[in-house]
Amino acid sequence: MADEEIRHLVRIMNTDLQGSQRVKYALTGIRGIGLRTSRVIVDSTGVDPDAVIGYLPDEDIAKLDSAIAQFEQNLPIWMLNRQRDPISGDSKHLLGQDIIMTLKEDLNDLKKSRAYRGLRHERGLKVRGQRTKSTGRRGSTIGVRKKK
Repeated sequence: MADEEIRHLVRIMNTDLQGSQRVKYALTGIRGIGLRTSRVIVDSTGVDPDAVIGYLPDEDIAKLDSAIAQFEQNLPIWMLNRQRDPISGDSKHLLGQDIIMTLKEDLNDLKKSRAYRGLRHERGLKVRGQRTKSTGRRGSTIGVRKKK
């Protein structure tokens, strides 16, 4: 292991991961994978979770990549991050850029339907019922100005 060269960047699921981290923590660098899901992925591939990801051979990295692509079939429904999708009704686990795109689409749907949450997002105000009289004063929101 000492004579082997470390890879400082490991590319999995179109994401650059730090090669100096252990496998179970390095996988959390992919958007949509936390510690629990990374543990499920590592256990399903048989890779040592405490090994440094930069020293792994290409075969193990390919195993991890293919396991990430198909790991949602092994997860229970409560562990998925997109349960009962409003459009398709399916439960799925989004990864990477899909999370960002889905969030933007959901917010645009709320804005188009002129829902209360959509209007609050549109105006940059608090969405979930928090007080706004004394908090949340930063940002570009339209409000009342104090008289001079």
